[in-house]
Amino acid sequence: MKFTKQDLLTMLIGLFLFSSCKDNNTIGLPPDGSTITGDLYDNTTLTSRTMTEEPIGAAGLIRYPIGIMHDPIFGESTAGTAMVVNMPTVVDYRFGKNVEVDSAVLVLPYAGNFYGDSTQNFTFTVRQLNENLALRSEYLSSTNWGDKTIPGTDGDLGQRVNIKQYPNSSFKVVNIVTGKPDTSALVAPQLRIKLDPLKIQNRIAKMDTLKYSRNDLFVNTFNGVYVNVTSASGPGAMSFFNLAPVTDVNNGAKLQIYYKKDGLAQNTQDTVSVIFPIDNIRNPVVAYVKHDYTGTTTVKEQLADLSPKQYDRTYVQGLTGLKNKITFDFSAFKTLTAGSKVAVNKAELVIDVDPADDAYFKPAQRLRLVRLSAAGLLTNVPDNDRSTPATSSSPAYYGDARALATAAEFGGYFDSVNRRYVFSITAYIQDLLDGKTKDYGTFISPTAFSEFSVSPFASTADRSVLYGPVKDAPAGTKRMKLNIFYTKLKTAN
Repeated sequence: MKFTKQDLLTMLIGLFLFSSCKDNNTIGLPPDGSTITGDLYDNTTLTSRTMTEEPIGAAGLIRYPIGIMHDPIFGESTAGTAMVVNMPTVVDYRFGKNVEVDSAVLVLPYAGNFYGDSTQNFTFTVRQLNENLALRSEYLSSTNWGDKTIPGTDGDLGQRVNIKQYPNSSFKVVNIVTGKPDTSALVAPQLRIKLDPLKIQNRIAKMDTLKYSRNDLFVNTFNGVYVNVTSASGPGAMSFFNLAPVTDVNNGAKLQIYYKKDGLAQNTQDTVSVIFPIDNIRNPVVAYVKHDYTGTTTVKEQLADLSPKQYDRTYVQGLTGLKNKITFDFSAFKTLTAGSKVAVNKAELVIDVDPADDAYFKPAQRLRLVRLSAAGLLTNVPDNDRSTPATSSSPAYYGDARALATAAEFGGYFDSVNRRYVFSITAYIQDLLDGKTKDYGTFISPTAFSEFSVSPFASTADRSVLYGPVKDAPAGTKRMKLNIFYTKLKTAN
């Protein structure tokens, strides 16, 4: 097994967590290494419910999903991406006379976060869209762009059948240079799908030259393509692709066409290559995600159950799949403290993970934790509400003065040694106890290892099976729990 930089960073975070907190009933030490004083209470009444995520805006993503997964616990997940194909950046581009397209290839650079089994075979399919994405005003992750392609076989532009994916392997490509020797370049890991040269010739190379006078005219004629995986030989996988603009065309997303045209000399032909760029800044690129829990038992049961029953396992899933809603009941804690005001020295939400790993679908490397505001909006808890300086595109943001300095201190990373997640939410729990904040709901779900998002987005496919809360549990019980280290201040009047 090869280790990526992300694998090594995960291991280091796991070792750090292990060294700082070896006992499941301890809460660790502050960054300066000093001992936390006060009494420990770890029997807060919690509830955790598995819920589906709502559809979200699926344009302008950091990375875009394409794949299919057959998960024995979470059912089937599919994702595809629709993308506008732009005309070449060359001013007033013309194919010339007697054009004959030799080949065409759709190039999609990998963006990391591959999740699943890369050793099996996949079939990628490319279809031409029958509407202009740029004219849309809404891009929800639940919109099936496969239904918005040219019907029948006319919409099929090409397939790559029974291929293995190499999301971490660079390789060399040959670039055609007219009138000069061809050159080679080492390119970042990328998926290359050959398209039907005759359809590309008829629909692009022979397009009315007036359509090449402006990019919007070209886009409104060809529209773009929708790419998805139609089959996988085993449990499947989800790949993610970088469809943002890049400075090096060799490493960017594009439709590249290789063709022959009349040369400058009589009775000669030149072989030419031209790039039609794809990027999510110039024109929309939009993801579609679907989860089917029909074949599952436990997940389907929990989603259908409207009773207050607490299950011993709950589920979270990326790609806008499943989240957990957590609620806190402090009535027993307030009875214990007899109405005294308390200072919360440290509070950590500890979430143990089911030990039964799937061979390919490992626990999510990172979870996000956010709260619902009185206005019904997802927002950061104060411990993760850091200030950010002004930039050229956004003003300064002034967060909570109590926010932890780094994402690592806030937590949510998978501790592979103790098989759990730990969030430091001291300020949040203090506010809930003091009545400064009302518990409208706290939510956890997967987020990408490399970035945290308040709103869910379709940029990671990881999932986890979590232990549920257990009240009055014996020592050592695997569960979801809240550890509160506190000090009584005074008796309330």
